[in-house]
Amino acid sequence: MPLRIGTSGWNYPTGKGTWNGLFYPLPEDRERGFDELRFYSERFNAVEVNSTFYGQPRANVTLGWAKRTPRDFEFAVKMFQKFTHPGMSIDPGPITQADVDAFKGGIDPLAVAGKLGPLLAQFPASFQRTPESIDYLAWLLKTFAGYALAVELRHRSWSDAVETSQLLERHRAAWVQIDEPKFSSSIRQDLKGRPSDLYYLRLHGRNAGQWWAHAEAEDRYNYFYSGAELEPIAAKVRDVRAMVKKAYLFLNNHFSAQSIANAVTLKKMLDEPLTARMPAEMVERFPDLAGIVSTLPRARLL
Repeated sequence: MPLRIGTSGWNYPTGKGTWNGLFYPLPEDRERGFDELRFYSERFNAVEVNSTFYGQPRANVTLGWAKRTPRDFEFAVKMFQKFTHPGMSIDPGPITQADVDAFKGGIDPLAVAGKLGPLLAQFPASFQRTPESIDYLAWLLKTFAGYALAVELRHRSWSDAVETSQLLERHRAAWVQIDEPKFSSSIRQDLKGRPSDLYYLRLHGRNAGQWWAHAEAEDRYNYFYSGAELEPIAAKVRDVRAMVKKAYLFLNNHFSAQSIANAVTLKKMLDEPLTARMPAEMVERFPDLAGIVSTLPRARLL
């Protein structure tokens, strides 16, 4: 069963939780032509794209992604916010066919290159199960039929109804399994899901104290999974391997490249190959990696 492990996004250049100086060299230490995506894709076989949530994907940009990554690399693409978060969209108003066509056209170079993974429809916790939301979800699944689809639902009203899984199964869509802080309204899942063609797991961290109350958005994802916390998750993924055709695991606890370190540990736990060397700064920051990966010379990554 093909297994792809990576992180949510690959570019975190600013903020307290930047990846610069840890996974990537500082700008002043980079050799000419250093490419973050190329460097990332030498160490992981998939990435979950965040930028397409904030703006419609552009074909010239995704074509560049396809050209800069290995042949077997895949991009799981998050849907534009207008499809899942209309209240915060930079493009207000009803969804039109032009919106649909723009998104499909923007990701087409990835599909042509054979590098397009699932489309991720990430709904907010405020998206509750109502007749209107059920109809909308059914419309979205039908509109993007033909693509591999993964749907993230966060409100408990969806997991309290058996009809939710039936709807997703009819459209051959994966119900995204999520590890996150749990509140009374949070969705309830076992992280295994149901037998299907596609399994999709997102690990957001468990920073309950800063999940809703934080100074900066990145603070929500300031969490590092211990090996003891990752092992039960890895065990569930091992069980899932016998039930699905393809599986994706993405870590979203991106603050200070903690997702990178946890992704490497999960790869080791799941017997996935670890061939490319990691920066010395990463191994110093996360000492458990010392027994897993070999290291690059300090501040010279090419």
